Amino acid sequence: MKTLQFTIPVAHDRTVIIQEDRMPHFYPHLHRHHEAQLMWILEGKGTLIVENNMHSFQENDIFLIGSNQSHVFKSNAEYFDEANVKQVRSISVFFDPKGKLASLFDLPELYLLQRFVKDYESGFKVPNEHFREVSRRILRLKEASQLDQLMHFFFLLRTLSLISEQATALSGGKSSSISENEGIRIGSIYHYIAQNFMKPITLDEVANQANLTPQAFCRYFKKHTRNTFVAFLNEMRVHEACKKLTQKKCESISSVAYTCGFNSITNFNRVFKSVMGNSPKEYMVNFKRNIA
Repeated sequence: MKTLQFTIPVAHDRTVIIQEDRMPHFYPHLHRHHEAQLMWILEGKGTLIVENNMHSFQENDIFLIGSNQSHVFKSNAEYFDEANVKQVRSISVFFDPKGKLASLFDLPELYLLQRFVKDYESGFKVPNEHFREVSRRILRLKEASQLDQLMHFFFLLRTLSLISEQATALSGGKSSSISENEGIRIGSIYHYIAQNFMKPITLDEVANQANLTPQAFCRYFKKHTRNTFVAFLNEMRVHEACKKLTQKKCESISSVAYTCGFNSITNFNRVFKSVMGNSPKEYMVNFKRNIA
C-alpha cells in the first residue's frame, strides 16, 4: 500500500503546477499533499472520498481539495478491468498556500484571496452552473507561461472565491492529524471496502485487513473517520446505487439494490432514505425532472 503523504513533481521555474493526466484509472490510494489541488475531471466516473465524506464524480466535475486533506478519486470498478478500453483524464492545478506563494498572499491587495484559501481548507465542488467559467480560467492558466500564468492563477482564485458560497463543501472540517502508518492502514481499509462493497462484508473480514480485532477495529475506525464502519459501508453502497439509478440502462430499483450489496429491498429503501433524504424512486423522479 502506498504511503499517505504524496509528493507532487516540482517544476523549479513554476510556483503553480498544472498537470494533465491520462491513464486507465485514477491513483487508487488514500493520500494527501502539502499543495491544494483544483481538479477538473475530463473523463472518468467514480467516488471521491475526502476525509470521511463521499461524493460521486463524473466528466466535467471540478473539485477543490484543501492542503493536506486526505482524499482519493476512486474510479468505478470497470476501470480496473484489464479488458476495459475506457480511460480517465484530468487537469489539476496544484499550489502550496504556505510555500512560495505565502509572501504574495500576505500583500494587502491579496487579503481576500488569502482569506478565501484559509476559509475553504475543507474543499468544495464547483457548482455546475459555474463550470464553463471556471474551466475557461483553467484552460487559460494551462496555456499561459511565466508571468502570465501567475496572473491567470490569481484570476482563477478570484473566480473561485466569488462562487465559493454557492458551492458544496467536501467535508465538515479537517480530521485530526494522523501519522503516516495510520494513513496507510486507513487507506488499506478504504481500498478493501471500495473493492468489495457490492458483496457481503463481515466485520471480521475488514478488521483483518487492519490487523485488529473486531472490537478494536470499531473503535479505531470511529476515532479516525468519525463514522462507524456500517454507516461508511452503507454510504458507499448508496452512492453507487445513485450512479446506477440515473443510468439510461437502469433495469429496476430491486436489481440496483442487490447489485450494490443490499440483501433486501426494505433495507435498501430505509438506508437510501437515511443517506439521501428521499426514497430511491423519488431520487430517480427528481433526477429526471432536473435533466428535463
